[in-house]
Amino acid sequence: MTLSVDLFFSFRSPYSYLALSKTRKMVADYDVTVNLRPVYPLAVRVPGFFKRANPQFARYVVLDSSRVAQRENIPFRFPRPDPIVQDMASLDVAEHQPYIHRLTRLGAAAQLQGRSLEFTDAVSRVLWDGTVKGWHEGDHLARAAAAAGFDLAAMDAAIAADPDLHEKIIADNERDHAASGHWGVPTFVFENEPFFGQDRIDMLIWRMEGKGLTRRG
Repeated sequence: MTLSVDLFFSFRSPYSYLALSKTRKMVADYDVTVNLRPVYPLAVRVPGFFKRANPQFARYVVLDSSRVAQRENIPFRFPRPDPIVQDMASLDVAEHQPYIHRLTRLGAAAQLQGRSLEFTDAVSRVLWDGTVKGWHEGDHLARAAAAAGFDLAAMDAAIAADPDLHEKIIADNERDHAASGHWGVPTFVFENEPFFGQDRIDMLIWRMEGKGLTRRG
């Protein structure tokens, strides 16, 4: 019996990106489906979050995510540009957010097709693996999407034709994420039990094995 897991994911979260390689390996090794469900990052979901957070929070995330990437041998560099338009001195988040809105809606469009993990894995590499500067320019995203079997222009056109549909998918994801028992990303949810963080995948597998998870082949 194929088991099913929801993964609540943000395109700005370094830990969300760092979870992808282990998530893909889990899907390759075990009889499990991962329903990746994009949500907006805290900077958008919780206005003023970073102004209220301890100033050491962001510095620690930069330090820790970099060493996680080194330990796991995952190519890694913070995106250029940042998917969130934010003044890092004042921590003010701009009202207009063209990058993260487009990315998250594209994730919702891939979710509609039932292949959001494949799409997000391909696109996130362009943002985070350090090989591309100016990921939002040229054909970087289009080529990544095509490699995963998607037509980026068609996805953008579908979003432009019905933005409310895609925003509703994101809002539903955020509602279910909040109901799961955790607010951070990445959060995996299996049978209403949350597993927060890229370092909880082994525990997630352990839990699913207790519910009949089997290896493929």
